[in-house]
Amino acid sequence: MGHRLSHQQDELERRPRFHTWKRGRRAAPLVDQVLIGVGFAVLFFLLPHALVGDDFTRFADIETLIHHGQLSNSQFSLVMPLASAPFLLLGELIRSPDWWAARFNVIVVAAGVLAAFRLLRGRMDAGLLAKLVLLLLFMSFLTNRLRDYNAEVFTATAVALGIVLLVTGRRGFIGWTAIVIGVVNAPATLVGLLLITGSEAVRRRRLRCLTPVVVAAALIMVEAWARRGGPLVTGYEGNHGFKTILPYSGKAGFSYPFLLGVLSILFSFGRGLLFFTPGIALWPSSRTRRLAQPYRPATVLMLLFLCGQVLVYAKWWAWYGGLSWGPRFFVFAAIPSSLFIALRLHAAANSRRTDPLVLLLLSLSAWVGISGAIGDPTTLGFCANDQYALESMCWYTPEFSSLWHPLVQFPTLTTSVTIVVIYSTIVFAYLAAPAVAGLGRALIARRPSAEWAKSWRF
Repeated sequence: MGHRLSHQQDELERRPRFHTWKRGRRAAPLVDQVLIGVGFAVLFFLLPHALVGDDFTRFADIETLIHHGQLSNSQFSLVMPLASAPFLLLGELIRSPDWWAARFNVIVVAAGVLAAFRLLRGRMDAGLLAKLVLLLLFMSFLTNRLRDYNAEVFTATAVALGIVLLVTGRRGFIGWTAIVIGVVNAPATLVGLLLITGSEAVRRRRLRCLTPVVVAAALIMVEAWARRGGPLVTGYEGNHGFKTILPYSGKAGFSYPFLLGVLSILFSFGRGLLFFTPGIALWPSSRTRRLAQPYRPATVLMLLFLCGQVLVYAKWWAWYGGLSWGPRFFVFAAIPSSLFIALRLHAAANSRRTDPLVLLLLSLSAWVGISGAIGDPTTLGFCANDQYALESMCWYTPEFSSLWHPLVQFPTLTTSVTIVVIYSTIVFAYLAAPAVAGLGRALIARRPSAEWAKSWRF
């Protein structure tokens, strides 16, 4: 009898947790489908793609494995490069391996979007989901991250899909597997996984919910042992930057003051999440939390994962991510940021009410996407001069922030990049139109009366 009750309880726990989700349209409007489909083509063929920075090491790692059967001892995981291997092999026949590598993240996100539409069919309003996808593709920090062979996009996509699988009660094992793969690909996100599993353990009162953390940690150590000779050898031993005027520069490992790291990650002009993922600022609003209530399980897990990332990188000496465009470690933040903006936009469109705040944040988010598409790292090359003596200006000074520098020195645009900017502007106008119309109606309704205007005297 006790075994039967325990079995029934486990069955109840495995049922979908999104039973409160509002049923919406099962298919996105045709215009949304066209914008998303054409958008992926624009991003794949016209966005300026190239291998940069750490990409060369990842590319060399997988090429060495493919062509010579040897494991490198670099500090970067092989998970994402292994996933890209079929496309690199295709590059031996069509174009080149590095051409496909630079575009691999667009393929990853396209597969993730297709899976999300399938998983959320009938569970989430298709119009809302389409807004979320359009925001992510053209009006978020993700736009810039699709330009190269970074590992963060793969991790963000795998973890986000895993969370969707978990909270919808579909294939929980596959969901946890996706999250674990994403975490092994970026070991620093292990703390984020710990917060997610800890939340699930408390909710279900089951210690076995912590199993994914154990599995992920074991896989990370196995890879380290196989490639670098020891389970705890990360490849970052002794890794540090140059000594500059900053008081905590030149130190290795987790040597940065935690409070200063958190403040810099959240609020700095050149790396701050407040500027690069502005939708996060909507979460404290009671209106946003009310709109997000049907999706609260997914929202909570995403924010916990993001908090885990902030906790880890706040202490890391290179919390800023080196010479990069924006806070490259935190591309995952673009997902909840875009979700909160999409929720407010969708609600405003359906209720025909005005929402000036979301219009402001949508505009800022649109600039993040456009600036990320046109960004030219060479215009900020002075940050690397004299052993990075002035690099901190690119983190904290608005004029030299990668987000705002195009307003000071606008880069030369190629034809393809110009098309990307035009397309992004079209998407922005499409998403902003209902909010602008609502604001116009509100202003007209509140315009001063003729008697009030005549009452004024010089």
